[in-house]
Amino acid sequence: MSEGVDRAMRVLELLAREPAQLGGVAAHLGVHKSTALRLLQTLEAGGFARRADGGWTVGLRLIDLAQQALDSLDVRAVARPHLAALGRDCGHTIHLAQVVEDDLVYVDKIEARGQVRMYSRIGRTAPLHASGVGKVVLAYGPASRVSQLVDGVPLPAYTPATICDPAALRAELAAVAAQGWAADDGEFEPLITCVAAPVRQADGTVTAAVSVTAPTVVATLADLRALLPRLLDTTRQISRDLGWSGP
Repeated sequence: MSEGVDRAMRVLELLAREPAQLGGVAAHLGVHKSTALRLLQTLEAGGFARRADGGWTVGLRLIDLAQQALDSLDVRAVARPHLAALGRDCGHTIHLAQVVEDDLVYVDKIEARGQVRMYSRIGRTAPLHASGVGKVVLAYGPASRVSQLVDGVPLPAYTPATICDPAALRAELAAVAAQGWAADDGEFEPLITCVAAPVRQADGTVTAAVSVTAPTVVATLADLRALLPRLLDTTRQISRDLGWSGP
């Protein structure tokens, strides 16, 4: 590594911890102030450092690049070990669904133990209003997504339990946002139930969700609700691995 690159990295690490005066930067590098100033000015020109309150701190371009790097993390790769552990613990089918353009797509699946297998498959879309993962994404997503779904367009009924009334759906989403999880009790497929919880990106936005799913002959909704603490712990761990630092 060249000396200039090494010094630049050390300066950025210093400024990321806290703002620094020119003398502090020079002392940190073990160079003359004029050398430190030239380096800071170069970083400033590229947007990686900026002057603040008589000193220096990280530039907005560096912050933007860091955010892009976090956003580019593959949710599936980050979530996989957590999903596998959840599957081992509960024994039911685990789904990871992620917003891809305008669709909610199952991007990973852990099969249940035993002989019962779910029809769901990776790459299949999930209905936003009639699935646990869909209601989670709607509840924590932008209001425009809900409006686009319910305003002026009839909500399709997949089963007699599907919520098709816009007012009822909005009330359901408000309840989901308040409690932190959603349920699907036969709303998409008869005799299939699930509980789902949000996965947050570094900025707190929710573009993915994890569900624990089972046929009702194997587990009732009450049985799955008993697994909520484990599910919520899993989604918190995934969110933190994606850079989220919220409560």
